[in-house]
Amino acid sequence: MPDDVIVVGAGPAGAIAAIVLGRAGARVRILDRAVFPRDKMCGDSLNPGAIGLLARHGLDQAVAARGLPVEGMLLTGPGGATVEGRYPDGVLGRSILRRDFDLLLLEAAIASGARVEQGVRVVGPVVDGTGRSRTVRGVVAAGQKAGSLARRAPVVMAADGRHSGLAFQLGLARHPARPRRWAIGAYFEGVGGLTPLGEMHVRRDAYIGVAAVPGGLTNACLVLPEVAARAVMRNPAAALEDRLRSDSQLSQRFATARRVTQASVLGPLAVETTGAGLPGLLLAGDAAGFIDPMTGDGLRIAMRGGELAAAAALAVLDGKADSEDQLGEQRSRELGVKLRVNRVLRAVVGMPAGVSAAALIAPAVPSILQRLIAYAGDVAVQ
Repeated sequence: MPDDVIVVGAGPAGAIAAIVLGRAGARVRILDRAVFPRDKMCGDSLNPGAIGLLARHGLDQAVAARGLPVEGMLLTGPGGATVEGRYPDGVLGRSILRRDFDLLLLEAAIASGARVEQGVRVVGPVVDGTGRSRTVRGVVAAGQKAGSLARRAPVVMAADGRHSGLAFQLGLARHPARPRRWAIGAYFEGVGGLTPLGEMHVRRDAYIGVAAVPGGLTNACLVLPEVAARAVMRNPAAALEDRLRSDSQLSQRFATARRVTQASVLGPLAVETTGAGLPGLLLAGDAAGFIDPMTGDGLRIAMRGGELAAAAALAVLDGKADSEDQLGEQRSRELGVKLRVNRVLRAVVGMPAGVSAAALIAPAVPSILQRLIAYAGDVAVQ
């Protein structure tokens, strides 16, 4: 039976898109090079807006059963400035290991009727035409036990992450020249002083995310400018531990903590795209653009992008043309302001003077930071 939609990538955006498509009656095939469950470097946090999105698909209770409640955010700056912001009206986010969250979503996609092939690498697109007349007709996939094989469908959805092979090969994505940051992350046990708040510790040359996750573990992630990151690539785990144990506001909490996983490295982080796809191809999730994860709303943006891409795919299957343009317009309407705010925050963190100014303003006018925390939490997006 032929496929209606091939979804490349079984992460949150691809899985949510497959759930929407499958429940609408579309024949969906998901291809992913990984075999699930698999570990994935991430902040492991779902903000309240993400929980509201999952509730639309009947998945919020399953996440609640596997995750820890997150009541808001703790922000610290250089010089000791500290601001706590609770989400209003008692709403909660959740922290959950990505290996558990992604598997939960993938199982829901399978239950919706999607066919899943794991351990399959997508080599590139099948394209008719050239230049502005290009139309994507499918993908070339290579399995572990077979050669390359062309898979065709009326719609291909690239949900294969910030290093999307499809988006980069087709010239739709690039890493911006600046700012360029890299992340180093690992899990620790024995971290002190944890609360039901996500933590972001902004420093003049970096920022550090800390989050309690199920199993008595703590996710710690250090984000550095590219030059500084490359200087420590020979031993990223040591760089992460040294920063945590030398930071004035974290050193005591990590003094006796023990790293229990290898350090993962990711970068450059930011990805910018031109358009939302091509005829026959739709971009979803981080493949459609990725902002540094300091605001904690990355998973909500990715999953909402999956929903929008699924709606555009259904429009294609209904015979409506130019759905990639409609998808771009819809993304701009829903996510444009959010992404612009995130870019401003990313730029501020990249400037020592900006961080110093924010550290002075925060104690004087804490309501500004509290409103920002609610905004980053997508509290109004339920």
